[in-house]
Amino acid sequence: MGLGPKWNCLFANDFDHKKSKTYDANWGAGVLHTKDVRQVNAVDLPGFADLVWGSFPCQDLSLAGVGAGLKGERSGTFWPFWRLIDGLIDDDRAPQIVALENVCGTLTSHSGNDFSAICSALKNSGYKYGALVMDAALFVPQSRPRLFIVAVRNGVELPDGIVQIGPSETWHSPTMEKAYAALPETVKDGWVWWSLPEPVRRNVRFADLIEDDPVCVNWHTPEETSKLLSMMSPVNLEKVTQAKQSGRRMVGTIYKRTRRDENGFKVQRAEIRFDDVAGCLRTPAGGSSRQSIMIVEGQSVKSRLISSRETARLMGLPDEYKLPGNYNEAYHLTGDGVVVPVVRHLAEGIFEPILEYSSMGAKEAA
Repeated sequence: MGLGPKWNCLFANDFDHKKSKTYDANWGAGVLHTKDVRQVNAVDLPGFADLVWGSFPCQDLSLAGVGAGLKGERSGTFWPFWRLIDGLIDDDRAPQIVALENVCGTLTSHSGNDFSAICSALKNSGYKYGALVMDAALFVPQSRPRLFIVAVRNGVELPDGIVQIGPSETWHSPTMEKAYAALPETVKDGWVWWSLPEPVRRNVRFADLIEDDPVCVNWHTPEETSKLLSMMSPVNLEKVTQAKQSGRRMVGTIYKRTRRDENGFKVQRAEIRFDDVAGCLRTPAGGSSRQSIMIVEGQSVKSRLISSRETARLMGLPDEYKLPGNYNEAYHLTGDGVVVPVVRHLAEGIFEPILEYSSMGAKEAA
């Protein structure tokens, strides 16, 4: 959806059967192959693709994960994915562009060694590459910074203006600059600083996406809302007080987090924000990972879990997009996704200009 109607998908892969059903419901059966990427071989990939996109699992690279990095069972699937790229190269079907997406923790995982390993793999396989940190909050009302590594096959000519001489404030974070600086000199040889236009200023607030009568979640009872308030620190309670005094309808988002109290004991806190931006959606592994919302109008305060349709809207998906009927499955799907307008901005600003300049003809993706 993010790439847009100009693109034709030749092949897709995921190991999650529940997600696959949703993919088929929205895009039609036959393209998505549901299996572990380790079981996919280059011969399974049909034809020639201009773009290969890989969003490999983030758990081992995330700051919230166990820190196994690229040696982990899940994030380590980068390696069988890259084996497929090398297989396509050996078969004279090297994709012109490879895009990788993951959490920003990839930059610092194992003191930067995992990021260096990815960059080395790209360079050794004959690609020039660069990275961008793109926060979805520039496009939708959700705080969701993600790392995007874009690699282009050596020999593919780049149009003027597609690269720049150094980092930009919008797309190249200080953490990325540090990760780049730590790369071995031989790996830096393949690096380019991608130039991406500034996006149009976002004019949608989180409150604009809220459903008044969601079908998949119920409003909390007064007692449940009171319990949520009782879990707030004085700082967060003050935010609610200020919302009551604002004279307008205020919509906040809440995550439960484990913090230390004034005595040093670990307690669960409810932390709220009223800045018209939702917290980053996560997969619902536990109760604390489910985001709640609180609506304050004068002295009226009510709360509930965020609805699955609201999570889809936060990912830039239209209401016509078919979601699983099960709440957790829908939340898992959206929490694992890539924000639609972010992908579109990459396609419009980098992928399509490169392919059009190279006179590649019809664009196809895998």
